[in-house]
Amino acid sequence: MDLIAAERRALADMLGKLDDAQWRAPSLCAGWSVAHVAAHLTMPFRISEDEFVRAMQRAGGQFTVMSDEIAQRDSRLPPAELVAALADNVHTPWSPPGGGLAGALSHDVIHGLDIARPLDIEYPLPGDALTTVLDLVTGTEHAGPDGSNPFGFRMAGLRLSATDLDWSAGSGELVAAPARDLLLLATGRRLP
Repeated sequence: MDLIAAERRALADMLGKLDDAQWRAPSLCAGWSVAHVAAHLTMPFRISEDEFVRAMQRAGGQFTVMSDEIAQRDSRLPPAELVAALADNVHTPWSPPGGGLAGALSHDVIHGLDIARPLDIEYPLPGDALTTVLDLVTGTEHAGPDGSNPFGFRMAGLRLSATDLDWSAGSGELVAAPARDLLLLATGRRLP
């Protein structure tokens, strides 16, 4: 929870410094601006369980459809409101279904990079947060039948090795890069 709180504080600080053009700029999430990502990040803190259930029903049980709908709607909220929703919930123990606290940390770290990377913002991430998230997204416990992770990335035949941290996973052809780039690769992002 300490890592999550620190990450949310850093995210709120980063978001609070963005100008209007940066809020409208594309993120690494396909089709989403920075405002869409901020709306998505803060969704668990802003909508009730009943609203979530109704939105899921409207989306036919498809989380991605529901998430897109809410991100589209709430991306028009004032940036200060989205920043406050994050800042006011740094210690809220929300976690995605089946993801636990590591899943919550992953959600925050990955989406923070989705915002910072295309804006070329220096975004500090502690090594222990990065290794926790890398372990989660490259681990086998959430792998599908074809060996791919929930983001569609397959580790088979690859050894990912961070050049800036003492972290590696897998075996096979070496892919060496900074930890944040490996994380973006393993989560299906196209790097600018």
